[in-house]
Amino acid sequence: MKVLVTDPIADAGLERLRDTGFDVQTAYEADGDDLLEAVAGADALVVRSGTEVTREVFEAAPDLAIVGRAGIGVDNIDIDAATDHGVIVANAPEGNVRAAAEHTVALAFAAARSVPQAHARLRDGEWAKGEFLGAELDGKTLGVVGLGRVGQEVARRLGAFGMDLVAYDPYIGEERAEQLGAELVEFDECVERADFLTVHVPLTDETAGLIGESELREMAGGYVVNVARGGVVDEDALAEAADDGTLAGAALDVFEEEPLPADSPLLDAENVIVTPHLGASTRAAQEHVATATADQVVAALHEEPVVNALNAPSVEESAFDRIRPYVDLAETAGKVAAQLFDGRVERIDVRYEGDVAEENVELVTASAQQGVFAPLEWNVNAVNAPRVAEERGIEVTESKTRQSEDFQSLVSVTVGDSENDLTVSGTLYAGDDPRLVKIDGYRVDAIPHGHMLAARNRDEPGVIGFVGTVLGDAGVNIAGMFNARETIGGEALTVYNLDEPVPEDALEELLADDRITDVRSIELNGE
Repeated sequence: MKVLVTDPIADAGLERLRDTGFDVQTAYEADGDDLLEAVAGADALVVRSGTEVTREVFEAAPDLAIVGRAGIGVDNIDIDAATDHGVIVANAPEGNVRAAAEHTVALAFAAARSVPQAHARLRDGEWAKGEFLGAELDGKTLGVVGLGRVGQEVARRLGAFGMDLVAYDPYIGEERAEQLGAELVEFDECVERADFLTVHVPLTDETAGLIGESELREMAGGYVVNVARGGVVDEDALAEAADDGTLAGAALDVFEEEPLPADSPLLDAENVIVTPHLGASTRAAQEHVATATADQVVAALHEEPVVNALNAPSVEESAFDRIRPYVDLAETAGKVAAQLFDGRVERIDVRYEGDVAEENVELVTASAQQGVFAPLEWNVNAVNAPRVAEERGIEVTESKTRQSEDFQSLVSVTVGDSENDLTVSGTLYAGDDPRLVKIDGYRVDAIPHGHMLAARNRDEPGVIGFVGTVLGDAGVNIAGMFNARETIGGEALTVYNLDEPVPEDALEELLADDRITDVRSIELNGE
């Protein structure tokens, strides 16, 4: 498998990919048409912030399974396009958390004590001892915008210096904030109360220009530090607020345009410190993000869970072995249900009973949807199945119950329209041996594999023999058979495992017998 790396990463990450046996190719200068040509045959793409992964890139790479971002920010990757093409996007949020937090703390102290400005003056021969009156952090209020991984690390570190902590983050609970010693407040209050404001949010439509002219006025006499993403802080407004004395100081490591243009007003503001996107630039951080990204590429190409997938269901590695068999089982149940259902699929319900109901089954549910859509010849996998369902107006529900009457665990996939539905239920024998145990209410014990035939017929003598004769005459060997019936003399359902697919004329011959009410071929496992 080919892994294309278009931005430099630490050698440790490249070595991990090569050790797995992948064909690792680097194209650090690739852009435009060169990038499209280079990615054409790639199974995985590894980038940092330098490569723009656009919709055109995904269209040029039909085999692409994953884009690994060696770092946190993914604003250079079109995630919607990735999802449309069934490509996982995964980042490495843990690898540079410590480095980014430490750089934030360093810039906060540097801004408070004018360290680089005093250093520059001294290098120029000036002993400007009386010109720099700094601020102490002890007793001041730190406002943290975004209490995620980096924000939490910054809060811990600066809280240890005696700062009072307030934080704004609509996606974190009060209990977690309290554990960090922070008071969770609304955005406006966080800005208003902060003596030092640190920013730790991604660049999105919601956060672009989040810290602008009005917010900076509320911070009169305070300091702003941004080691997150450029564009979150309005740079022109910041430069003006720093230059006219509204702010006591500021420090930025990220910018709307990188490298920072020579005519940026930030460079003319004496009390603004700028560094060239160094937040993740430590040896340890670079190795961590490289190896973490490599691990996720390996997982994706081996069809294992991707821990930090941003657009696909993920599962903790420790839990994957427990749910792995159910992923395939749910996909199979979905395939069988879709091939047996007569109507247009308007809704899908995935139900979990027994032990499996205790697990994180997001990936299992996505796989069930993938299975339902597969016979419809839609280009769907577990990455884009939920989106396909949403776009096509298909209602998807998931339910769980710890109780299960007959099985330790049971997964049921129901497909239906406004009037009818059909359910296929499966379980695992001996840990990972799949069985279909119920089809449309009939209790069966079918092995889901390869070519199958489901026949509904009146429960009369000779019907199964007739089916066997027709299949034999067509050169189709029966590998297994599983029979169920409603009542004696009522309707029966028989599932056959076959060594070959059933020819169309044999299906017509079966349906021509008035004892047989329905016959469906089922194809599984790509055979």
